[in-house]
Amino acid sequence: MADTRLLVLLSVCSSAWLPLGSSKGMLYPQDSESRVVKTLDGMWRFRVDTSSSRNQSFVDQWWTRPLAETGPVLTMPVPSSYNDITVDKSIRDFIGWAWYDRQFFVPEEWANQRVVLRFGSVHYHAIVWVNGQYVMTHVGGHLPFEAEINGVANFHGANRVTVAVNNTLSPTTLPPGSLTFGSDPQKYPPGYVIQEMQHMDFFNYAGIHRHVHLYTTPRSYIDDITIVTSFNNVGDSVDGIVTYDITTMGGQARAAGDVQVAIVNKDGTVVAQQSNQLQGTITITNVHLWWPYTSKPSNPGYMYTLKVSISGDVYRQPFGVRTVAVTDSQLYINGRPFYCLGVGKHEDADIRGKGFDYALTAKDFNLMKWMGINCFRTSHYPYAEEIMDQADEQGIVVIDECPAVNIISAANMGPASLAHHKEVITEMIQRDKNRPSVIMWSVANEPSSNLPEAEDYFRDVVAHTKSMDSAHRPITFASSVDSNSDLVAQFVDVISINRYYGWYSDTGHAEVILLQLSTELEAWRARHRKPIIISEYGADTIPGLHQYPEFVFSEEFQTSFSSEYHKTFDKYRSQFLVGEMVWNFADFMTTQAIIRVGGNRKGVLTRQRQPKAAAHQLRARYVAITNSTQLSS
Repeated sequence: MADTRLLVLLSVCSSAWLPLGSSKGMLYPQDSESRVVKTLDGMWRFRVDTSSSRNQSFVDQWWTRPLAETGPVLTMPVPSSYNDITVDKSIRDFIGWAWYDRQFFVPEEWANQRVVLRFGSVHYHAIVWVNGQYVMTHVGGHLPFEAEINGVANFHGANRVTVAVNNTLSPTTLPPGSLTFGSDPQKYPPGYVIQEMQHMDFFNYAGIHRHVHLYTTPRSYIDDITIVTSFNNVGDSVDGIVTYDITTMGGQARAAGDVQVAIVNKDGTVVAQQSNQLQGTITITNVHLWWPYTSKPSNPGYMYTLKVSISGDVYRQPFGVRTVAVTDSQLYINGRPFYCLGVGKHEDADIRGKGFDYALTAKDFNLMKWMGINCFRTSHYPYAEEIMDQADEQGIVVIDECPAVNIISAANMGPASLAHHKEVITEMIQRDKNRPSVIMWSVANEPSSNLPEAEDYFRDVVAHTKSMDSAHRPITFASSVDSNSDLVAQFVDVISINRYYGWYSDTGHAEVILLQLSTELEAWRARHRKPIIISEYGADTIPGLHQYPEFVFSEEFQTSFSSEYHKTFDKYRSQFLVGEMVWNFADFMTTQAIIRVGGNRKGVLTRQRQPKAAAHQLRARYVAITNSTQLSS
């Protein structure tokens, strides 16, 4: 019975719903001489399908008329998760199809342009209609998708966009999950269903999480731009080497002079240019390299712009000139050793859930720089493009992670899972490939990399990732198994391990950390001569709880716990350890449970982004390390 109901919940996301077609590129919407962007953010109408099958909305074809005509609707902000907006527990915990719609207008003068509807992220499955006509579907949260809507748009009056969103996780989604139904009528009421998260310790927020844009391009347009950078030392100066590849759609540039490529510096000055080549290499004399702000604080995060003009279309692609490399013991940015002083993060905040928020983004980057953080991992999914923009511009390094969190069973490593995993990685790299802040791809978090099936599965995943990135960034994944049983680390360039000695094992005994973590680090090093990052460590802490002698959940225990880890890090920092990342930057929402893997109180900041004792401890450490190792100006 449970399997049947699961199929009903997911059946409308099957291959019967095919996209109308998509291009290769996923350039961020921007105004230019040839393009116009408007936002569809705001208050949308909202309704959930509470039928026992969660399928009645499709039987009744809710997309064919305004949502308010199908039954009672709520007002729902976009972007945001819908879970925490109301005071209704059934909506917070809802599993199944939730529906949005709103009215919008397309200017008449856009009729001769290509008009595109773009969603920055919808979690998890999304189906989109315009004026009752199917437009596109997307499977997987955290990444953008779009479609041209000229064939269904009304240029002389009102339009309606309808979006169906399903947050159900299955064994083949990323992250994977399953449904548990309460089938015993003496224990559970009708319709009782729980989304099982497979040890995933963050809340399954759902909704339209990022901006919704409507934008134009000419009929013949720039579809994609790929930029790969390097540099040469020439005497006392450094010359930047910028290799670019431009893809067009709707017709090719036809005459000499149709293709114009210029590199513009931060001051708006053209420093190099080239004509009539869709692929080529341009040299920037006396280039400003892109540096993390802790490496070159006088001019960090230096960004150039590649201005591309082709047959009347103009697009400006930001980029930075920098290189990334690894040896068997070091991580290098621009040929100099880089040590990651980092944190794990989440897109998570009160009320808005995983919905993008400019004020929260600004606050987080100010707090990270106050603490001396120079890198973060997008645990455990790609973050909003606007967050990544700030990392580029402020000189903070990013380990970009796909949503493959807690792939823990053979059922999560079959052909369907592998195909979806590759698709998600393709979308992530397509979106973020030109970002100088992104120095590494993470293909998973805490998979069961000791299962026999994991070896072939992740061999394919890593090979696919390498094939997609023309910049050849290093690849990693966050491991939770021991070095002797792991079968996947052999394929990656950097080993990342999540460890909680003194917390999940030998709880409350910080005195074991130095010995146990040292033993493990040396074991990993002996088996794989590769650089290592501690990608997670931490202890749950209640802000303001003080206890002497120290005891678990007190701030005193967290600082003592952290100190023992820091001693271990310092022991190996000059050898093969290339980074340390505390879990977590700020508290985040989890599922309701008494016993769970993980928790929402490991943060060195509180959920309200107010520092507690460990944040000050970490700040002192990170600033001291930076002052002792930063490059000269």
